[in-house]
Amino acid sequence: MAAGDSKAITGAQAVVSSLADCGVDVCFANPGTSEMHLVTALDSEPRIRPVLCLFEGVATGAADGYARISGKPALTLLHLGPGYLNGGANIHNARRAYAPMINLIGDHAISHADLDAPLASDIKGLAGPNSIWMDTVGSLDEAGEKAVAAFRASYGPAPGPVTLIMPADLAWTAGASRAAAIETPGSVKAPDAAISQAAKALSEAGQAAVLVSGSALNAEGLKACARLAAAGVKVFTDTFVPRQRRGTGVFAPAKLPYFAEAAIEALSGIELLVVAGTKPPVAFFAYPDTRGELTPEGVATLQVGGPEIDSGDALRRIADAIGAGQSAPGPQPVEKSADAAGQKLSPNTIGAVLAAHMPADAIVSDDGVTASLPIFLQTAGAEPHDWLSLMGGAIGQGMPAAIGAAIAAPDRKVICLTGDGAGMYTNQSLWTMARENLDIVTIVFVNHAYRILNIELSRTGAGEPGAAAKGLLNLGRPEIDWAGMASAMGVTASAVSDLAGFDEALRSAFAAHGPHLIAVNLAG
Repeated sequence: MAAGDSKAITGAQAVVSSLADCGVDVCFANPGTSEMHLVTALDSEPRIRPVLCLFEGVATGAADGYARISGKPALTLLHLGPGYLNGGANIHNARRAYAPMINLIGDHAISHADLDAPLASDIKGLAGPNSIWMDTVGSLDEAGEKAVAAFRASYGPAPGPVTLIMPADLAWTAGASRAAAIETPGSVKAPDAAISQAAKALSEAGQAAVLVSGSALNAEGLKACARLAAAGVKVFTDTFVPRQRRGTGVFAPAKLPYFAEAAIEALSGIELLVVAGTKPPVAFFAYPDTRGELTPEGVATLQVGGPEIDSGDALRRIADAIGAGQSAPGPQPVEKSADAAGQKLSPNTIGAVLAAHMPADAIVSDDGVTASLPIFLQTAGAEPHDWLSLMGGAIGQGMPAAIGAAIAAPDRKVICLTGDGAGMYTNQSLWTMARENLDIVTIVFVNHAYRILNIELSRTGAGEPGAAAKGLLNLGRPEIDWAGMASAMGVTASAVSDLAGFDEALRSAFAAHGPHLIAVNLAG
């Protein structure tokens, strides 16, 4: 049924089918009573794949990972205000990743709103801060139109999560119609004036650097980065980026260090910082006697454009304008016959083994916290792959984002790196991986602690931890049986405590299809 046909469908069907007409093809759902007609609307819309997640944070994190790989929004189905709040941390991460996402929240019926039922809440007040657009279906006639507006708004110009609230009675009532679909909005080009200004500033500066994110980090964008590097411009990425192409032969920009002091030192000596596809860098947290702004004092900053622009296109045009020619070479391939025998198990050696066995065109979903950086560095020369970082700092993204990535690219192996602390936020992901038979290898770094917080404890000047503080940072008593938990949810799992065991488990997991988990004991 196209727009303008007889109004024979419910409000729920109008919303779901209008989104399908726009190209939405997956719904990550954790529904409740208010969403039952939206659930049955999926029965009449075979173009949208419904995926059940046992926690809303898994649904929203999966939508984030799906968007980063596919470039288009998924639909999430959430139950009232509490359901949105359960998914809120990974919606925050998606907003920081500029990932398009359509959060469809079922609300109480309009006639029920004044009764102050137990699940009633201020949904707009809860969802507003993490939504780049928000609206409510206020009448049956506008159901399809509001769905299409939500789809359009998720692309920004700076993409991100949007919220559409659907009252239950409008969902179950017939008399709605689908709205006309729209084409996927195109990317925004940086203005010619901004390109000319950046090229002129780079040509006149002594030592200059660019800080990049967004499309500058896809395969074509990195070619432009390499040209700038060959012309003498330092190229940095944000500490964490939504998606980066990496591997043998792919130009590898420098990653801006996480800790503020190291980041300021990395940028020292430059006279100009050009920013494209992101914002000027700031520290994650405040620390005593440490600057929050990471650009060294006295360094000029020039903003070509933020997350709303096609940064890869902008860098190519800048490289053309300054006459940049030959590109810098990418990393050389790693040794494929890594010998794990007798080596100590550590993030560095784990990274070396992973680099040696990583399949071509894999996707890495990274929530490994303290273990991740050595592995990131070790895999620079692995087979070409895409790396998805934790963007908003809210741990528990790795496994859900891996679900979304695997559904967006079913022909590619997905590797999830997560810590035992981070993984426990969204361990329900394992059940969805098994239910959907997703080709994901999850590597859990088990150190029985929130190790990053032990590091931050001293950096913040909080003093030596006593028994109470140590208890809040320790994940022992009891220790978590990750292999047993994964097996209970249908995932093939093993636990290893030496590098040879990890090498064997990884080879086995890569050789098979479907979900696997390897619990790596780093506690010693």
